[in-house]
Amino acid sequence: MKILGIESSCDETAAAIVEDGRRVLSNEIASQVEIHARYGGVVPEVASRQHILSVIPVIQKAMEDAKAGWDDIDGIAVTVGPGLAGSLLVGASVAKALAAVKGLPLVGVNHLEAHIYANWLGETEPVFPLLCLIVSGGHSDLVLMRGHGEYTLLGRTRDDAAGEAFDKAARILGLGYPGGPAIDKAAENGNPCIDLPHSWIKGTADFSFSGVKTYLQKLSEEGKIDKDNVADLAASFQKAVVDVLAGKTIEAALQNDVRQILLSGGVAANRMLRRVITEKSHVPVLIPKPVFCTDNAAMVASCGYFRQKAGKTSPLDVDVIPGLKMS
Repeated sequence: MKILGIESSCDETAAAIVEDGRRVLSNEIASQVEIHARYGGVVPEVASRQHILSVIPVIQKAMEDAKAGWDDIDGIAVTVGPGLAGSLLVGASVAKALAAVKGLPLVGVNHLEAHIYANWLGETEPVFPLLCLIVSGGHSDLVLMRGHGEYTLLGRTRDDAAGEAFDKAARILGLGYPGGPAIDKAAENGNPCIDLPHSWIKGTADFSFSGVKTYLQKLSEEGKIDKDNVADLAASFQKAVVDVLAGKTIEAALQNDVRQILLSGGVAANRMLRRVITEKSHVPVLIPKPVFCTDNAAMVASCGYFRQKAGKTSPLDVDVIPGLKMS
C-alpha cells in the first residue's frame, strides 16, 4: 500500500510516498529556514504564502522521485494539527482536493503522532510497549505507546519546549537561527563547565526549561557573556537540557517496563541527546535519521498508513486544529 504524505504544519513544505508504512520511495522537502532566519523565528503569514508557492511542485517532485502515478497511490495522509493555522490550511486544502478528485481515502494525521512514526522508517521495527520522547520547537512530551493508536501522555513541558529553549538560548548567545543546530555546533568547541540550573520537578514526568533560559538571559543582562565563554555556555546549556530530557525519559521507561525507547522531533537530531540517552538506557533506543527528525512528509505517510489500515480515515471536511491533541 502506497501512501502520499503531505506536511505543512510550520515552515517546511513536504511531500513523500511511503510503501506499507516503512519503505520510503520519495521524501521531498522545501525548507523556509533562510527566509525566516532574518526575523529570528518563523513568521506565520510569510510561512503560509511560501507553502502556497511550494506545495504543488513539491508533490509533483515526490511523485516523480517515486516513479509513481495516481493509479499507484492508495491513500493521502496530511497533517491537520498541531501547527500554524494558515500553514496547516494550505496542505490540508490540497490534500482534500486531491482525495476528492482522485477518489482516494484521506487520513488526517496529528503532527506529534507523525513524529513518533518516523521511527518506523528505519531498519529496525519498533516493539511495543515503548516509550517515546517527542522533542521539538513547540513540544517536549513523554508518551507511553502500547500499540498503534494507543497512547498515554506521561509528561510534557510546563513552559518552554526544549527546541524553543534552544532557539532562545542561541539568540541570547548571538548564535543565530535555528537555535538547536547552532547550539550543537558551538558546543563542539566548548566545555560544559558552567553550572546552570536543572529543573527536575520531582514526582512528575513533566519538563521545565524556562528557568535555565532565564538564567542565561540574566547572565547576558549582567554583561557576563562574551566571545571567550560563548562556546562553554552553549555546551553547558546543552548539557542542562539533555540531562533532564535523558534522565526523565529513562526514569519513565523503568517505571513503565517498556521494551524500547523512541526519540523523535527536531531536537532528537541533537548529537549529545542521542549519545547520552543511548549510553544510559537499559533498553534499546531507536532514533530516526536526522532528516526524519525534523518536519517531513515521510513520517506523515507512515502514520497515515497505519491509521488507514485500521480503518481510521477522515471525512473530506476534516478541520485543521492548531492545538490538536493525540487521540
